[in-house]
Amino acid sequence: MSTTALLVSTRKGAWIFRADATRTTWEIDGPHFLGHIISHMVLDPRDQTTLLAAAKTGHLGPTVFRSTDWGRNWQEAVQPPAFAKVPEGESGRSVDHTFWLTPANSNEPGVWYAGTSPQGLFRSADGGVTWTELPSVNDSLKFREWMGSEKDGTPDGPKLHSIIVDPRDSNHLYFGMSGGGVHESLDRGVTWRVLINGMEVPEGFDFDVANPAFHDPHCLRICPNDPDRIYQQNHSGIYRIDRPSDHWVRIGRNMPSAVGDIGFTMTVHPRDANTAWVFPMDGSSVWPRTSPDGKPAVYVTRDSGATWQRQDAGMPAEQAWWTVKRQAMCCDAHESVGLYFGTTSGELWFSADEGLRWRCIARHLPEIYAVEAAVF
Repeated sequence: MSTTALLVSTRKGAWIFRADATRTTWEIDGPHFLGHIISHMVLDPRDQTTLLAAAKTGHLGPTVFRSTDWGRNWQEAVQPPAFAKVPEGESGRSVDHTFWLTPANSNEPGVWYAGTSPQGLFRSADGGVTWTELPSVNDSLKFREWMGSEKDGTPDGPKLHSIIVDPRDSNHLYFGMSGGGVHESLDRGVTWRVLINGMEVPEGFDFDVANPAFHDPHCLRICPNDPDRIYQQNHSGIYRIDRPSDHWVRIGRNMPSAVGDIGFTMTVHPRDANTAWVFPMDGSSVWPRTSPDGKPAVYVTRDSGATWQRQDAGMPAEQAWWTVKRQAMCCDAHESVGLYFGTTSGELWFSADEGLRWRCIARHLPEIYAVEAAVF
């Protein structure tokens, strides 16, 4: 593994950062798609050259771009994710933007999944050139009930996100909806079951905890070395589930009370299922979505959520009011795991020692929506 690449998606384009194995100096490639909203850019790990980028522009609308040469050339999808047209006079849904991209396993070359806003699930079998709906989700009246109104949800629209393919079994899928809960399929998306036991609802509201519509998962992460363990960052805390149990445990209650366990993003260690990192934000009653008290920090657990430690060496000590969105934190697979996150103020931060020390490797980018790391 000689090259580390960071795929940085922003409100006004995308950038690729590259470094050698030492991760000392970073070369910048970009912008790509300057002026486009890029929600997610992902490298296909099966060939390590194909990139997909979920894009939206005012005049082109939502689409997906594909490159087979690391971004030197891009081609737009022939058939991007889109809901089926309805008969004239009837009301239907339209994709505002593709939000999340996930490649399938190595035994399914060319297969990708995409989640959209408003909530929809799509699949491609030809490397992102054409996309088709999964009717078990998109056409389901029950799912539509859980999704709520397209005017509900996060400030930039409700989303289907965190699409996970079990690395041991391509038939085993998970995803989260904001809002609408967590869902699991054992038959490659033909049928689904709700997975919300143990998840709580926001305090102070008369919400039915058994109704998926009232659950707002922000990010799901499966542990690469133990796919039976999944961590979750939620509107109502940080959770862990160990399959085959169907009960989520709220491990965020062990976070410092002054910080709380509300945030959008998290990442997990590639080889240690007991280790995970979160970036908490101010979740007070008016939801300012900033670093708590203007003092940003990553928190790490190395015992499956029993305890958490603050990691802020190198970060601003005060008056830093940015936060990190749900796709904008990740890690690499080096022996000393590198951690990365991008901020709402356009800064890209990096730690080469699993969070002990941090440094900013880019400033003045547009608002960062997603960061993905690849080592090859």
